[in-house]
Amino acid sequence: MEQTTVINFIVLLLSGLLLVGVLTTKFSSRFGMPALVLFIAVGMVLSQFIYFDNAFITQLVGILALIVILFEGGMQTKFADVKPVIRPAMSLSTLGVIITTVVIGVCAKFILGVSWMESMLFGAIVGSTDAAAVFSVLGGKNIKKRITSTLEAESGSNDPMAVFLTVTLIELIHHPEQSIWVHILLFLWEMGFGLVVGFVLGRIAVYAINKMNFDSSGLYPVMALAFAVLTYAAASLLEASGLLAVYVMAIVLGNSDLTYKRSIIHFNNGFAWMVQIMMFVLLGLLVFPDQLLGIAWQSLALSFILMLVARPIGVFLSLLFSRYSIREMTLLSWAGLRGAVPIVLATYPLLDEMDVGPLFFNVVFFVVLTSAIIQGTTISWLAVKLGLMDPNKTSSPSLLELVSLGKTTSEINHIQVQEGMSIVGKAIQDMQLPDDILFTAIIREEQIIAPRGTTVIKPGDTLYVLSPKLKRQQMKELFMLLEPEVAP
Repeated sequence: MEQTTVINFIVLLLSGLLLVGVLTTKFSSRFGMPALVLFIAVGMVLSQFIYFDNAFITQLVGILALIVILFEGGMQTKFADVKPVIRPAMSLSTLGVIITTVVIGVCAKFILGVSWMESMLFGAIVGSTDAAAVFSVLGGKNIKKRITSTLEAESGSNDPMAVFLTVTLIELIHHPEQSIWVHILLFLWEMGFGLVVGFVLGRIAVYAINKMNFDSSGLYPVMALAFAVLTYAAASLLEASGLLAVYVMAIVLGNSDLTYKRSIIHFNNGFAWMVQIMMFVLLGLLVFPDQLLGIAWQSLALSFILMLVARPIGVFLSLLFSRYSIREMTLLSWAGLRGAVPIVLATYPLLDEMDVGPLFFNVVFFVVLTSAIIQGTTISWLAVKLGLMDPNKTSSPSLLELVSLGKTTSEINHIQVQEGMSIVGKAIQDMQLPDDILFTAIIREEQIIAPRGTTVIKPGDTLYVLSPKLKRQQMKELFMLLEPEVAP
């Protein structure tokens, strides 16, 4: 009977956490603060009643959460937006992380009183931005596309550098006789082969998902997520960067004609919220409030140095020869949010049973919390002050959504009509459609219109078109934008 009571209590607790997670989306979007702040607080409250100190479980949940978060973010990343900013984003995700690591590491040496190697390890742990925090905070903001694309590409690709620095420094602390050149060559392999694995498995995933005819549409998102986990595992087993491979694989999927793409994106969006709730609650459980007071001033000092000194130096130096203005680099510096990645990396010294492990984990707690509260809530305000808001920016709807009809040879295409499409202003009877391509419904201003030959297509319309799967390319050309997006 006691076991049944405990199980029921755990189920009740999990349901409550999920409800809180749903309700905090309003809190997060309205105040610009990542919802992770509330999840951490919930975990800290629960730590007064539940004893939890398992760093292994925290790391495992954190890695799974990062896979889902990077997959969800990559699926919604348009290659046409990322392509112009690839070089500066790569500079930020490599050189920028190294510079930030060194600067904050030097400060940690004197503030925390640790060795040089240990201080650099701390710098590596907090040196990268976080995809979960960046995607969630920037998602509803009208900040100029050039800035948001750079931040999203950086946060999605800087994890390999942070992981490499963390693992390498731990190895050098234990084995100082090792050559640094071996680790540099390993990093080049991780980055290069991570890109290859992500691209190849992304193409395989697109082919497999489009060829499968499941009886249930709910299996397509599960299959896509399974490919994301497979990509991470395959890359990691080959000593490549699993996180980078997942992000590349997701970009390939998101920029391809994919059956049930909208369903896959919506499923992963919800699942990403679930894993974030679990991860940040576990962080709160691992933090013991009575251990925080003794390191409060050191932690806050390092947090502000990271936000006001280390990150800006890293951004300005890594973008020194780019075409970004001072105002743009200032906003890029301030929008470098910390979140899931530092938490996962902070578990490495804990699992390695290093003396500085508990200290670094508690300091990372302050870094993540202050970044979320201070930077997360002021990004929009700073963008307005710097004149970097885009008043004309709107959310980009799906151009073409494919919905498979079970085992039949046909599919329904969901098309969001945009300005510049070749069909805008044309009547259906003037489009010279093949006999087997049929308009089934049009949604205009929240009203359903029955398609007729004289119906004129307008921007903003949502079209539902029935067509054979074999004519998918013809469908794409029929509704192509005048300036089509470039796919990878």
